[in-house]
Order: sequence, then C-alpha cells, then structure tokens
Amino acid sequence: MPATGHASSIATTTAAGAPRVIFPDGFVVSTEIAADDPSRAQGLMFRDQLRPGTGMLFIFPRMGEYPFWMKDTLIPLDMIWIDESKKIVAMHQNVPPCKTEICPNYPPKAPSRYVLEVAGGVAKEHNLKVGDVLRFENTDSIAAR
Repeated sequence: MPATGHASSIATTTAAGAPRVIFPDGFVVSTEIAADDPSRAQGLMFRDQLRPGTGMLFIFPRMGEYPFWMKDTLIPLDMIWIDESKKIVAMHQNVPPCKTEICPNYPPKAPSRYVLEVAGGVAKEHNLKVGDVLRFENTDSIAAR
C-alpha cells in the first residue's frame, strides 16, 4: 500500500464485469480497486490471506514514483508497478509483513500509474518480469482521485 496512513473502504466487486488484470501467460487476477487516497492508504492492511487469483489494483491520477510499505499488512505480497501502457516497470517480490512501528518503504525507481499487489510468490510462479505487458479489463470507467 502507498506509504501513508489512513483508513477507508475499498471498492470490492466479484460480479461479471469486475476489474481484472491478465498476465502474459493468461493468468487472471480479479482485482479490488483502490483509486482514491483513503483506499490506497488502507490497501491490504489487516488481511490474513488473499484468495488465489485475487489482488488489489492501485490506480493513481497521473504517472509518478509511488513508494509502498507493508505497515499493518499481515501477509507477504508481490508489488508490481505498471505504467500507462500497462507495461511492468518495477517489482518487489515476496515483500514481508512489517511487524514494527517504523516500516521500510519499497520505491519503484520508475514512474508508474498503477500498482498491482498479489500474494507473495505469484509473480515468480507466472514468470513476470520488468518489460512484460499486462492486460486490464473493466477498468476504463474507474476515475482515480
């Protein structure tokens, strides 16, 4: 989740037409959306698991360098930074939960517009790498604020 600290509700949809990210190997990730500051700050905090094939897509209003952290996150995550053309520009894999008050930031060192968080190990399992292009479905109507 972005390195800030607020609580909010997260948009969750599981119906047909729900937002999805498709990896180059065809693996589909059904995504919750975090498209405003409060939902991006909440991220996947306090979750003790992620169902297989699910994740969270953080959408920012513009390209930028968005560091994330793992404060109050209970499970390891893969963080995947994605640019406007849906190309992976940076990744941190199997980032451990932070169990202390002060948590490290994980900077992308590349501009991005999106960050996809999935369970730790998913990126490796599907051989994701910087430069891969992902496909987004049912995200065009989502406005980032």
